[in-house]
Amino acid sequence: MTGNVVSRRYAKALFAIGAAKGEAEQKTYGDQLVSLSASLESAPEAMTFFKNPAFSAEEKKKVIVQMVEKISVDPMVKNFCDLLADKGRVEMLPAIAADYKAMLDAVLGVLTGELITVSDINEERKSAIKARLEAQAGKKLELTFGTDKDILGGLVLKIGDKVMDASLKAQLQILKENIKRGE
Repeated sequence: MTGNVVSRRYAKALFAIGAAKGEAEQKTYGDQLVSLSASLESAPEAMTFFKNPAFSAEEKKKVIVQMVEKISVDPMVKNFCDLLADKGRVEMLPAIAADYKAMLDAVLGVLTGELITVSDINEERKSAIKARLEAQAGKKLELTFGTDKDILGGLVLKIGDKVMDASLKAQLQILKENIKRGE
């Protein structure tokens, strides 16, 4: 999980409330937290405002209420954001959202990963790769695709905390180490 102990505690508390209300509510809370987090991260001045101790909790609460109204979130998520404002923790919302999503993914059996290649691959190939990886893992997979010219060729697959580096760059590095050792 990402974040720190405090963000995990807040995420765990909201997650427990969502679990008591049902899986649909739990997922809704997670989606709304991610939306709020994205809007906060897209406005760096808002993050600076929430981190600034010169502003009171009431001022921060007014701003977060305006943000919540624009996105139109569940009353529970609104109350949760009010609590974060009261405690001076609104700037932790992105970390809380990430921790919540990780908990929800664990419960739903969803793996999150990233596939990095040298160049873009077409949508048909992306779906074929995703389907094959889901079949091998036996779980649903949320896969993002990226490119990196530095790997020279091949691919790098990151799922959770595991990395499979089948790039040309990695193979050349292994070859270099073997030559240094005299193998």
